[in-house]
Amino acid sequence: MSIVTCVSAGVPYLHCEAMTAAGGVVHGFSTRAGGVSDGIYASLNLGLNRGDDREKVLENYRRFTAAIGANLDGLVLSSQVHGDVVRTITTADRGKGIFQKSDYEADGLITDIPGICLTIFSADCLPILLYDPVRRVVAAVHAGWRGTAMGIVTRAVEKMRDVYGSSPADILAAIGPGISKCCFETDEDVPNAMTEAMGAAALHAMELRKSGKFHVDLKRLNALRLERAGLSADHISISEACTMCQHEQFWSHRYTRGQRGSQASMIQLL
Repeated sequence: MSIVTCVSAGVPYLHCEAMTAAGGVVHGFSTRAGGVSDGIYASLNLGLNRGDDREKVLENYRRFTAAIGANLDGLVLSSQVHGDVVRTITTADRGKGIFQKSDYEADGLITDIPGICLTIFSADCLPILLYDPVRRVVAAVHAGWRGTAMGIVTRAVEKMRDVYGSSPADILAAIGPGISKCCFETDEDVPNAMTEAMGAAALHAMELRKSGKFHVDLKRLNALRLERAGLSADHISISEACTMCQHEQFWSHRYTRGQRGSQASMIQLL
């Protein structure tokens, strides 16, 4: 199954067909459309720290959570630092990052508590959602190239297994919209980090162009990490959307040179 776009209450979002078919969970990857922000943030900016008007961003949250069927009052936001920390979320964390101050930094969030809506942000980096329908555990992961090299998605699978007893073979994964190989042009520092971390297998996700620059496929690298962590290849859905190619539809940090809003990706057990 794949990751597809749908529209609810005038708000377009992407969802993973396999997760929807499994039931017991709501989730979604936002786009730029369907909100009330204006100017450089038009229209569905979900980043509270980008300089946008807070009340407009909160209205965007109301619209997006309503569209995907999530609980606004159950939101838990991540404070991302491009690391590999995965935090276990409890009821004490409800509202952190949006209705109360966040007291942690983490690029991955996991929970088994229904009604808690895990939320991570992206604007070229990869949003990755995980769902174990057997043990009923969810995770949301932010994976830029540093997080990919450090294995943030592997840490999330391991924590689902160690904390909640998930079997990796049961986990469904959705790699959402992010910068794709076509546009992720880098110097040799990124390929070096990937091969050092993942070995020769990483070479298949990188290409040296005539320009002397490398083009790196972060989606493929994270899919490889998920398979190595024990997920079945047919349990991994990958969005074809490139945030930089499709910058009119998605926020792209590279295209806007940082003058932008943020996508949010959410997952919540019912």
